[in-house]
Amino acid sequence: MYKGKLVFAQLTEHLPRAEFLKIASRRAGKYPSLSFSDWDQFLCMMFAQLTSRASLRDITLCLNSYSSKLYHAGFRGPIARSTLADANERRDCRTFEEFALLLIALARPLYASESLAHDLGQTVYAIDSSTIDLCLSLFAWAPAANARAGIKLHTMLDLRGNIPTFILITGSLVHDATFLDHLHLEAGSFYVMDRAYTHFARLLKFTHAAAFFVVRPRGNLQYVPVLALSADWRFGVVRDEHIVLNGRHTQHAYPMVLRRIEFHDFQQDRLIVFLTNSFALNALQIARLYKSRWQVELFFKWIKQNLRIKAFVGHSANAVKTQIWVALSSYLLVAIIKKRLHIQASLHAMLQVLSLNLFELTPLTELLNQPDDNDKPERSEPQISLWQEISGQ
Repeated sequence: MYKGKLVFAQLTEHLPRAEFLKIASRRAGKYPSLSFSDWDQFLCMMFAQLTSRASLRDITLCLNSYSSKLYHAGFRGPIARSTLADANERRDCRTFEEFALLLIALARPLYASESLAHDLGQTVYAIDSSTIDLCLSLFAWAPAANARAGIKLHTMLDLRGNIPTFILITGSLVHDATFLDHLHLEAGSFYVMDRAYTHFARLLKFTHAAAFFVVRPRGNLQYVPVLALSADWRFGVVRDEHIVLNGRHTQHAYPMVLRRIEFHDFQQDRLIVFLTNSFALNALQIARLYKSRWQVELFFKWIKQNLRIKAFVGHSANAVKTQIWVALSSYLLVAIIKKRLHIQASLHAMLQVLSLNLFELTPLTELLNQPDDNDKPERSEPQISLWQEISGQ
């Protein structure tokens, strides 16, 4: 019989606890840890994510039912609901934000060798946002349109491994394009976005940074064609041309040459237009790059289905952001373990198994590598047509 560590303790071994304590110590002055530390709070909230607990009472009741095992799982003792509630309300959520960014830095190299759907050596990022609706009477600090409340989760996703590389949480009234102001652009990388990010003054920064963008323009774009390239109707490329913007504001916001591509979607018999500052790739490669943007939509769908980020155990901005950052840290932890232990199961299957076995004495590799005929590879989502995702925009 295995007499090692509990599954939960095996999971936390893959977390850089020493780095977490350094981060927490920088903000420990106003609210000292006492008997319930920042690490204890993080473990409690991660337990809630891995087991889909719905409330503070639910979290503490379930944890305290394992009172004889809490110490061996990494907790210092029983957890009171009021103590956890106070910690979520008062302790700076930026501690958990910094730790999540640290886990991103650990996860990305593990997935650097992952193949892309298109044959490109450069890094490809998909950028998008997702709105989480809230109740205005409980979350008055996050007003939205139509007498509702909500927050936006802005994300830049590395398509190698679908690892979020940068995340920003804002109110739902903040425009998507403002997210571009916070990015540290990488020369030679591709950034794929929908039309909400068509802000030419901001897109010019990509060109100055030697980074490439692929975006859909709005319908009223004013431009002058300066060079027509050969187009191949057999593959749906209707037009491939170099243009210069001549709109009242856009000609000053982006005074350089752009590339405009018209692509015909044969399946839905509609025309799709792209703008890019990449002149080396052929038009079909640009179209396929934009198609890969759908992975960020699948990422949002996955975390909303598998993590607790639509219902919150606290009502303040700090408590909500704490819960979201711990949720993302939980996702990253499972992704890190998948690579480090060479787990073949999908992230979804791993979470399902972990949710029922956190306080069992079973080696992680044995627990997570059990064969499952119904388990499908991570990328085998229901197939969609080439431009199905655009139809809703």
